[in-house]
Amino acid sequence: MAKLAEVSIKTVSRVVRREPNVSERTRVAVQAAIDELNYRPTISARSTTSARSFLLGLVFDNPNPSYSFELLRGAQRAAKENGYQLVFEPLDRSRATPAESMTQLIVQGNLEGMIVPPPLCDDPDVLSAMSKLNRPFARIAPGREPSLGFCVSMDDRGAAEAMTRHLVDHGHTRIGFIMGREGTATTQARLHGYKDGLQGAGIAFDEELTCQGAFTIRSGVECGEHLLSLDDRPTAIFASNDDMAAGVLMAAHRVGLEVPRDLSVAGFDDAETASAMWPPLTTIRQPVADMAAAAAEGIIDHQRGNRENGLDNVQLDYELIVRESTGPVPEV
Repeated sequence: MAKLAEVSIKTVSRVVRREPNVSERTRVAVQAAIDELNYRPTISARSTTSARSFLLGLVFDNPNPSYSFELLRGAQRAAKENGYQLVFEPLDRSRATPAESMTQLIVQGNLEGMIVPPPLCDDPDVLSAMSKLNRPFARIAPGREPSLGFCVSMDDRGAAEAMTRHLVDHGHTRIGFIMGREGTATTQARLHGYKDGLQGAGIAFDEELTCQGAFTIRSGVECGEHLLSLDDRPTAIFASNDDMAAGVLMAAHRVGLEVPRDLSVAGFDDAETASAMWPPLTTIRQPVADMAAAAAEGIIDHQRGNRENGLDNVQLDYELIVRESTGPVPEV
């Protein structure tokens, strides 16, 4: 291949590993030779040559399968495009603490970096362990210590405020809110955004209209049933993720309410199921896959020496997606 591209073997290796300081002309020539010879470098071969593993880790401890899948999809895409492979690992708290499990995974797997999503990204023991390992790590949607690691986030508070304003603009003043998993930064940010939206419209916050969920469909059903059983029930319910919003739809159907004629329902995430529900769900599109991809790319850039002075944090945009599950406040 080096002969075909008219470069040295070392230059070919640098192009394959996507290292910096290679001219575009040389990179194009080597890539043309790779394509012509249908060459596919193996991870083991590159690791032996460069004493590197070309492996990234992604751990998760989240009850929402659609969220975890989007993380995997984005991180895997970025890893593959950059010549890396991804190790995707659920953490079993019954066997070891998250910090112990992650340390073992990184050391035994010789991982070059770790992607840490919520709620693990805010675990003090995890952050301490990651800092001691001296390996680059990227945190997704952290709520504390933004100076630790490379952080990729979205404005959860602003997004929740935008959704609340959307419901207010439809005439709703009794707006129920279902919180996510207790103790997570995203749960608090979305609750604050809901309160901001009410305050901006001159509507007093009523704690009776909130319910503690857990980012699961079951918790959405339970909170939906609770909120709809109130003497002065809400005319709209905003759930902190789409799974819980699906649970609210089930609870509404059980008591004979038609959505959105009798009750507006909104979610958060824009998971694949959001557009498949009936009615299709109004929600916040959270770029979960893009956030995971940005996290992977940040680590890879650092390993290539492109970010020698540290990793700059990144914030991606959200989008309010209006579908058929929300509408005007019911007429009395």
